[in-house]
Amino acid sequence: MERLSLEPTKYTPEIDFDPEARRLVIRGRSYPENTSEFYAPVFEWLEAYLEEATDDDVTVNIELDYFNSSSSKALMDFCDILEDAADAGKRITVNWIYAADDEDMADMGQEFQEDFDRITFNLVERED
Repeated sequence: MERLSLEPTKYTPEIDFDPEARRLVIRGRSYPENTSEFYAPVFEWLEAYLEEATDDDVTVNIELDYFNSSSSKALMDFCDILEDAADAGKRITVNWIYAADDEDMADMGQEFQEDFDRITFNLVERED
């Protein structure tokens, strides 16, 4: 499976999904004009990867400084896909990485953490 790599823009995050390393990264800011259009290939890649992955360990690093409400919904959908994979026996770890002084992102991470109980969801404070 090929790596999915999308460069960040002013409105969209960096996406770096490396199947060989089994590491998926979403980093930056997410408030695209059309959230569904932006995230559709991301979801498509993720579902195909999880179906093909022979190794059961997958790590996802989410390190967003800002996201809008439609991106929040997309992230929820993203985590739902991961939760389904965990139901199927994969060991999924999500690292929600946030700046130490960013209480909003810490709170959002806690909200996501509470919504998913079959994936390992870590809140990781980053020192800037």
